Amino acid sequence: MTPTVGVIGGGQLARMMIPAAVALGIDLRVFAENAGASAALAATMVGDYRDAGAVLAFAQSVDVVTFDHEHVPQEILRELVEAGVAVRPGPDALLYAQDKLLMRERLSALGLPVPDWARVTTEDEIAAFLADHGGRGVLKTPRGGYDGKGVRVITDASHAAEWIDGDELLVEELVEFRRELAQLVARRPSGEIVAWPLVESVQRDGVCAEVLAPAPRSAGKLAEVASDIAHSIAEQLDVTGVLAVELFETSDERVLVNELAMRPHNTGHWSIDGSTTSQFEQHLRAVLDLPLGATGCRDNWSVMVNVLGGPATGTLADRYPTAFADQPTVKVHNYGKAPRPGRKIGHVTAGGEDLDDVVWQARSAAALLGTVVVDDQNT
Repeated sequence: MTPTVGVIGGGQLARMMIPAAVALGIDLRVFAENAGASAALAATMVGDYRDAGAVLAFAQSVDVVTFDHEHVPQEILRELVEAGVAVRPGPDALLYAQDKLLMRERLSALGLPVPDWARVTTEDEIAAFLADHGGRGVLKTPRGGYDGKGVRVITDASHAAEWIDGDELLVEELVEFRRELAQLVARRPSGEIVAWPLVESVQRDGVCAEVLAPAPRSAGKLAEVASDIAHSIAEQLDVTGVLAVELFETSDERVLVNELAMRPHNTGHWSIDGSTTSQFEQHLRAVLDLPLGATGCRDNWSVMVNVLGGPATGTLADRYPTAFADQPTVKVHNYGKAPRPGRKIGHVTAGGEDLDDVVWQARSAAALLGTVVVDDQNT
């Protein structure tokens, strides 16, 4: 019988699962937030993921439920489990992707490397933390933040005044890092885990702009440490599916865990064109407990550049003739979203033998599609 996978959330991650599901003969169904969602091609239900009745009705029509995002409330996730629905990853794992305070607490208990941090509720507590950390810190809301939202660099406790309302906040040391890295792994319920090569991510204004795979200068010990950290998190937190571990490589040669995502991730988009098995195919294999695919690179280098904002007028497709003619080897992925400043509306991926050439191809294509690309990175 054809397996049926239900995805809660109709964003671009669900959209990019569709080709992988078609190739594997999997019936993919999407619970979308609205009829115009990015993954509308596979949307079989439109509703609010906070509506327990609607989510349960959707879940009962599929063999396994997985996610385009991590925002489904815990009480609904647990209600699905109690109803006998296969939820992957499960609520006990997703808890640590939903709440940064719980994530920091759990990873610290496991002895995994994280920035120094504290749970705070008052300006006095924030001031004390800053005094112990050179007068600087990073304040985060525990839930709901992404792409730089809910994150603020502070040098004085008064900078947190508008966020303090009795709820707990997370404050961390401001890490002096050389670069940001990401280690993606996939794990299936029977325990098999595979890892992709460690990648470098380039952030601009709190948003991932570029990904280089594999991360330059990462062979050997660095790659081993990152892989070990991700394997340990996947096993100890009982993650099923793709897990992305965002990391800091510090100026004093440490590797620290920054964030977790328990789903396909922006830093893994290069794998669609650059790896033997894409993160989207792998996620479907994992949640269905199928043997996992090989994760090697197709080229010496793959570079993914996000198309941010898009053209000032018209659509992304209006730019195809120029972009395709100028960069015929670059692969373009359009998320079907309307252009808007700073919005991720697609990405491009280039691959090849020479890193500088591959970076240039990917950046050129993204620029032609409407992204302003600043050539300020050392590759």
